[in-house]
Amino acid sequence: MSTLSVPGATLAYDVRHVPGEAVPLLMVGQPMTAEGFTALAGLFTDRTVVTYDPRGLGRSERTDGRTDNTPQRQAADLHLLIEHLAFAPVDVFASSGGAVTALELVATHPYDVRTLVAHEPPINAVLPDADGAVRARAHFHEAYLAGGREAGMAAFMAMTRWEGEFTDEYFAQLPPLPSAGSPGEDDDPLLSQASWPITDYRPDAGRLRAAPTRIVIGVGEESGTTYTARTARGVADLLGLTPAVFPSHHGGFLPGYGKPDEFAVTLRSILD
Repeated sequence: MSTLSVPGATLAYDVRHVPGEAVPLLMVGQPMTAEGFTALAGLFTDRTVVTYDPRGLGRSERTDGRTDNTPQRQAADLHLLIEHLAFAPVDVFASSGGAVTALELVATHPYDVRTLVAHEPPINAVLPDADGAVRARAHFHEAYLAGGREAGMAAFMAMTRWEGEFTDEYFAQLPPLPSAGSPGEDDDPLLSQASWPITDYRPDAGRLRAAPTRIVIGVGEESGTTYTARTARGVADLLGLTPAVFPSHHGGFLPGYGKPDEFAVTLRSILD
């Protein structure tokens, strides 16, 4: 592990260095930290692979007094990290909220990234039922505040596993908010309001289309019409792109949960 001091934080990052001419590969998550990319990074032994913990998460300490996780601040951090390592342009594989941060990185620092693979970015604004998505998010947050992390995660999973738009049918089948249990403290990076700026993000289509970066939006073959599959397709439509289909689902690169070997083959076919 190495660290980099940036305004308001100290970022922890890891570099798996391989001598050679291959473009370095940066892997970005949110709220997932570098640990979640261990298996996938291990399948790219022919490249220099960089992983990091976003500010305030995992090993990266925050000193700015804030708790919100914004794509703008995190993209600025990534730019400083890439600049510090003198690796530009890099290839980026970004998952979930990390894919939102990476889109902002390309919009604001387009020469930092050669190819961006943004896998299932959760962006409400690209959905026809954006108001329903915001309401569904508010429900799992309320469940978390009322009954703690277990209740919040149950409501979160109900949202992310739902097929199709968030219609009245979706809200009618939700259980009542818990009336017992230990309330959440509104500081969980997934269930609190801290990461709402991620899902509230509005991509700048003009800047992204004008960037020299090759942008690929990924969607899992098993994701169906769930929330992040629909947001991925919505971002692809916004940019005039056809989504790239990856093995498995939203966490398809995670061992014991997805298909990391097959996932890596698809990712490599895009990057090489």
